[in-house]
Amino acid sequence: MTADTTSSAADNSLQLYSREQEKPTSNMSLLTHLLACLFGMGSWISINGLWVELPLIVPQIPEGWYLPSYLSVLIQMANIGPLFVTLMHRFRPGALNETAVIYVIVVLGTVASFLLGFFWKETVVIAGVPRSVALLLLTFFLSAVDCTSSVTFLPFMMRLKPHYLTTYYIGEGMSGLLPAVVALIQGVGVVHCINSTQSLNASNISATFDLQAQYQPANFSAEVFFFFLSAMMVVCLAAFLLLNYHPSVAREHPSGRYTNGVKEKPRKNRKWAEQTLMMDPYRPAIKKRSSFGSGSYSWVQVIYIFVILAWVNALTNVVLPSVQSYSCLPYGNNAYHFSATMAAVSNPLACFIAMFLPIRSLLLMGALTLIGSGLGAYIMAIAVLSPCPLLVHETSGGVIIVLAWVLFVLTLSYVKVIIGVILRDEGHSALVWCGAVVQLGSLLGAVTMFPVVSVYSFFSSGDPCNTKCP
Repeated sequence: MTADTTSSAADNSLQLYSREQEKPTSNMSLLTHLLACLFGMGSWISINGLWVELPLIVPQIPEGWYLPSYLSVLIQMANIGPLFVTLMHRFRPGALNETAVIYVIVVLGTVASFLLGFFWKETVVIAGVPRSVALLLLTFFLSAVDCTSSVTFLPFMMRLKPHYLTTYYIGEGMSGLLPAVVALIQGVGVVHCINSTQSLNASNISATFDLQAQYQPANFSAEVFFFFLSAMMVVCLAAFLLLNYHPSVAREHPSGRYTNGVKEKPRKNRKWAEQTLMMDPYRPAIKKRSSFGSGSYSWVQVIYIFVILAWVNALTNVVLPSVQSYSCLPYGNNAYHFSATMAAVSNPLACFIAMFLPIRSLLLMGALTLIGSGLGAYIMAIAVLSPCPLLVHETSGGVIIVLAWVLFVLTLSYVKVIIGVILRDEGHSALVWCGAVVQLGSLLGAVTMFPVVSVYSFFSSGDPCNTKCP
């Protein structure tokens, strides 16, 4: 038998083995997909839920509309959680029990959300001024839970086959969509425009009328909403338990086990590798391009991927959401609600598309990032021009801003999923760094936008009912 024949036989055997290890999507467990989705949904549902509930909370607490600024600071302070986990993985790999950390943070999120339902309106007088200490303290715990999930939930998905990572991202997208839908049912931020007398001239018996925004009462209270968030964290906990212990999920594990994030290769795989080398002694060794992960990417490419990841998360998590009201309200309340809801739908939709079209091209990734950044630049320009942006009195202006938000979230969410899929193939440590860079990008975005929006008040909001422009 010639060396070429031996090499061909080895290639065929390896292909058969790979197909055995990577079953097609149709044969995968639907239950595991559902559990991965519910698990991912618990990642950011608490903080996302708190944000959409702000219009109902703010009028009833002493902090008023300064609360969003306080929340931004608390969320960034909570990055001490992912920082600790990342440093442990870097300097003490395998020492941190990843499963135990997930149990702790999910239980903490459940309890904190439940307690918010009872104490969010309670105040404590500090230096003669009432403060919502319970709300701010519980919000910090929720922020720590959600931030830490970025560096624990993602690496945990290494224990399942690669296809389930995209399902996890769909669940993570649902963590923003589901609270938004419930808040819409609740009636948060619903505005009715009513006529009100602006001035009265008794001598000429004339009056001028203006439209005034009047917020409608909610269909159910904030307490009920917080109990709903707590229930969803219980669902996340149940999904995590089943991902660990359900027999059908165990069959969806790839070759090898993970102990505290360190993969243990089974003896069968080592034996297969030895047999493969014996079958094909002439096969040249694959040269690693870097020491990162499997060595498939050079350090320049790795840096390129992580820079895009940080940039995309800064834009989608902080920079553009912080100016969403400024970019949409000048076009009316409907434009604002449509953009917020459709953008929330676009995130899981992008993940769903990535499940069937996981294109890992670094060139495409860069192109989509440029397109998404261009759309983000348009949204930012409209926010800067608020309350009198382009086409402010035209229906087309509202349509364009809604489409801009939808396409912005759709393109950059797809980029985030593809980066997650790429890094998943590079190993557990790569996913830990993926979560850390996500939080780093969000932190840099918050540090940039907080003084611009909250300190220097660079943006001016439009009236949802009566924007007056020349």
